[in-house]
Amino acid sequence: MNDSLVTGIDSHAHVFTRNLPLAPGRRYAPAYDATLDRYRAMLASIGMSHGVLIQPSFLGFDNSYLLACLDTHPQQLRGVVMADPANALGFIDDWHARGVAGIRANLIGTQLPDFTDQHWTALLSRMVALDWHLEMQIDAGRLHHVIPALLASGVRIVIDHFGRFDPVLGVSDPGFAYLILLGQTRRVWVKVSAGYRVSAKPANPEATFATSANAWSELLPAFGVDRLLWGTDWPHTQFEHVCNPRHALHDLYRLVADESHRQAVLIDTPAELFHFS
Repeated sequence: MNDSLVTGIDSHAHVFTRNLPLAPGRRYAPAYDATLDRYRAMLASIGMSHGVLIQPSFLGFDNSYLLACLDTHPQQLRGVVMADPANALGFIDDWHARGVAGIRANLIGTQLPDFTDQHWTALLSRMVALDWHLEMQIDAGRLHHVIPALLASGVRIVIDHFGRFDPVLGVSDPGFAYLILLGQTRRVWVKVSAGYRVSAKPANPEATFATSANAWSELLPAFGVDRLLWGTDWPHTQFEHVCNPRHALHDLYRLVADESHRQAVLIDTPAELFHFS
């Protein structure tokens, strides 16, 4: 990929339509379409050249729509799928060839997996060989239950949305303090995205920004800009009324004042992690 063509990488977005089969036991399902065409138009409107599609939890292990989107724009897009560890090894090489760079585990409101069982250990080993990552959306207070096994596996670990600390506790959440300690491992990346998901007042833009700024001030020295990345979280599922991509990008520029840091967060770090370069 010609680096001169990269104006920014959105590292976290979802695409879906209402007619797709939904996962049993889902927590919610949006009543609207977030199509690839709409997503690409949004990227262009905020000056971003590339994007990463994350399988939404309500579609479960059926990654067919995401994969079809990757097939359509293989240079512009990368993907992160959801996978059943019992059979994922049968698909992983095909996924890799089509632009997938990781597997997501959305662990909000769910039982935690045993990452030491034989299926997960085999899958994680293959992910390490492919230089993939395991992405987790997980409450910060539960991180300590799963991180040791993942660090032992050698897989890269990506944590969603500022670490999903408790909005009431803010950065005083002991789980966030645990996340901060993980910076020294150099095996963990954090998405500084969707501040409204960790805000005690998500409908108040300035309160949300203040929460994000507090988190950023601790994440930056602990992890360094080469372990931090940004995403729109488009289409802001369950928070559609409180955010839009232009506002999210504006907040990032307020948050990350140093131009070289923005270059890392928006281009260099995600380009390496998601195999754009």
